[in-house]
Amino acid sequence: MKLGLFLAAAVILIRDPTGKWAKDPLEPWFQSLQNKNGLYCCARADGQPLDDGEWDIKDNHYRVLIEGEWTVVPDDAVISVPNKFGKAMVWLRADAHIASGEVQTFTRILCFIPGSGV
Repeated sequence: MKLGLFLAAAVILIRDPTGKWAKDPLEPWFQSLQNKNGLYCCARADGQPLDDGEWDIKDNHYRVLIEGEWTVVPDDAVISVPNKFGKAMVWLRADAHIASGEVQTFTRILCFIPGSGV
């Protein structure tokens, strides 16, 4: 049972399984996005567009509102190319680990691109 929960929590979002964005003219741009560690962020389908009130800058770091809590974006997750989409976007990844026999899940920011107004 615990192994099943662990595996379910560790699954990364699937890239556009329906093909919804396949004809989007920005698809090649989205596919090319990488964080500062060189990890590809995947497609638009994997990212979550953010409204202006869902991200900001505090103490020289970007923050994103995730599940009602402000989360600091790791510097290596920030994408620094110009934002052709316009809206800020965040790519999240569910991770899990076992501590004291319990499976603990948490959400990690894989990539973030600020809105084009920044």
